[in-house]
Amino acid sequence: MREAQSMNFAQTLKSVTLKFCLAGLTMACCGLSAHAQSQFDLRGGGAGLQFDPQSGAASAPVPAPAPSANVQDGSGVLNLSAVFGADARRIASGLVWNVFSEGVEGSSTLAAQSNEASPIFVLPAGDYVLHVGYGLAGAVRRVTIEAGRQITDRVPLNAGGLRLVGTLGESRIPPERVAVSIYVPEGANPQGKLVARDVRSAQLVRLPEGTYHVVSTYLEAATGGLSPAPTNSVVEADVRIQPGRTTEATLRHKAAQMTLKLVNAPGGEALANTSFTILTPGGDVIREMIGAFPSLVLAEGEYVAIARRDGGAYQGTFSVRSGRDRDVEIMARDPLRE
Repeated sequence: MREAQSMNFAQTLKSVTLKFCLAGLTMACCGLSAHAQSQFDLRGGGAGLQFDPQSGAASAPVPAPAPSANVQDGSGVLNLSAVFGADARRIASGLVWNVFSEGVEGSSTLAAQSNEASPIFVLPAGDYVLHVGYGLAGAVRRVTIEAGRQITDRVPLNAGGLRLVGTLGESRIPPERVAVSIYVPEGANPQGKLVARDVRSAQLVRLPEGTYHVVSTYLEAATGGLSPAPTNSVVEADVRIQPGRTTEATLRHKAAQMTLKLVNAPGGEALANTSFTILTPGGDVIREMIGAFPSLVLAEGEYVAIARRDGGAYQGTFSVRSGRDRDVEIMARDPLRE
């Protein structure tokens, strides 16, 4: 067997293989509870992101041909498998294999494709570029097929899994109410390069070894067929991905649902045709809403609400405490001078 040699995949395939060289950092961030556990079959029960071809996924893969004792003249056999680089344990699922034949002047043609764990390809003799994708992780090798010979190649992947769960208090937030973005830090910027977005709670994301920055945003409940709007409840954390392991992290949100009302007296009926503006104490606008009693989710903290109706503007202040949903009444007295 000839040793497969690494080469620059970008020059031959006109696509980009995402490579990471990340320094190890200790997992630490307010709102993060995480632990890494040994798990070498990272199937995740079918959960996970759908990636485009540039990320290593494939649609309608070409099945690998069955090996034959009588290989056609001029062909050879390529047996493939992938292992976690840390301990050489075989990867049992989640792989996408692409084999490209080398042409002149760096051109390439897809020769075979498979999403099996250990595919066997029968290929004409020649030089090929092999790419294996595992979620957002991947590896590139060069192989040479010789007529009548069989090559067995085990490709090491320094990759692991990440599963994130969002909670509000002690309750798990429904997956459709949380959106997570994953970044590779660059220098002093924790959100240097976006590598995955709109990750849902409990999804398994396969990533190269390294340190990542995750940002979890609590979402409003979807209404009227519209996509859920983001709230101002955001939790950030740094996580470390280790080869052959799944890192599980709990991102704890602190928020509550507030229902706004403009009333003439405490406990009175909400006045219709009212518009509300919710601001921070510093004057930053959080949200603008219209209705007799609109509701929204807000992160724990202090807020200012301005209600406008029939040419008058009225102001009130209120506090949000995590998990304590309540009504906020603004008195229609002493209108503001605007």
